[in-house]
Amino acid sequence: MAAVQISKLASVLARCLPSDVKNAAKFKVKLVEFDQNLNMHFAKHVTVYANDPTNACKPGDVVLIDKLPKKLTKHITHQVYKIVYSFGDITDPITGKKVVIGKYRDEIEAKNVLFGKNPSGFDYDRAQDRGWQAGKRDFSDKETYKKFHMFDHDEPYAV
Repeated sequence: MAAVQISKLASVLARCLPSDVKNAAKFKVKLVEFDQNLNMHFAKHVTVYANDPTNACKPGDVVLIDKLPKKLTKHITHQVYKIVYSFGDITDPITGKKVVIGKYRDEIEAKNVLFGKNPSGFDYDRAQDRGWQAGKRDFSDKETYKKFHMFDHDEPYAV
């Protein structure tokens, strides 16, 4: 039933997941389903593949995807339209301010000025862009694949 609901929608806001399909990104779409017995709405998640030939989407990104007029392959039904938010870089659409877990960054800075900054706290102004550790500690740039068998050796990039 959820697949029918998402096929009716032209554009969907989704979160990117690690993908094992070439030139495509895997997305988790949150739908709200009404339960007739309880008269309540419940969240339901559906997985969708979208065409991403440039591999611009990384896991954790919030992306706007559009439905393709015709399926590209058996699984790919959508096209990446726009990356709305990069992972860890959320901007409030109304005020245009950067947000950290429900608080504006400038409010956090004002609080740090009033009460003193925690020496072990994170400094957002000096932080480097996401992806600077690619190949060192961050393995999101590596090709993922499905893990079909349980082997004794470690498979670090398996999904």
